[in-house]
Amino acid sequence: MYKKKPFFIVFEGVEGCGKSYQSKKLFNKLKQKKIDTILTREPGGTKSSELIRNLILKDYFKKKKLEKFDKYTDTLLYLAARNEHVKNKIKPALIQKKVVICDRFVDSTLAYQVYGKKVDIKFINNIHNKILRGIKPNIVFILKVSTKSSKNRLKKRRTKNRYDNFAQSFYTKAQKAFIKLAKRKKNYFILDSSENDNTVEEKIFNIVKKQLNI
Repeated sequence: MYKKKPFFIVFEGVEGCGKSYQSKKLFNKLKQKKIDTILTREPGGTKSSELIRNLILKDYFKKKKLEKFDKYTDTLLYLAARNEHVKNKIKPALIQKKVVICDRFVDSTLAYQVYGKKVDIKFINNIHNKILRGIKPNIVFILKVSTKSSKNRLKKRRTKNRYDNFAQSFYTKAQKAFIKLAKRKKNYFILDSSENDNTVEEKIFNIVKKQLNI
């Protein structure tokens, strides 16, 4: 029997892995079960964090390479957005014993900025120690996807942002990083989302049902 408690679920993976789709599916299923749940995303999730998100995305659409943010400026903007998000949305929701589903969180910063762009991990860890306020996900779903499926899904997107325009080699490197981060962690689940069927959706819900005792 479900007993109301704070619970934090994160979906991670490269572009086209279906994490936004799966996070929405899970959100709808929990709402149907009358479980107090919020769905949010990073970067973004609050008005101030969405403003920072827009600033980051605009920068990456500038054609001249010299005009792009330095990788540390870029990282600091992500972390600033996270600080606002954790303080004003995630932590208050968890205090109210809600289930929080987040599309991207800390592991995206590690996969993209540390493994992908070689930003110093100590730099990020020091800031995370201050801004996370002890918050850690209860479950992290890493969605693994084939290159073919990822490309097909990205082609169908009506609106694209900077993440959708990276080289395939970057996505491959980022996916390897996500899998590496997930290994040996009991609360991390690596699921192959390459096929367009309901199996991943069902697996996710079964894992969450067990954890929440629904």
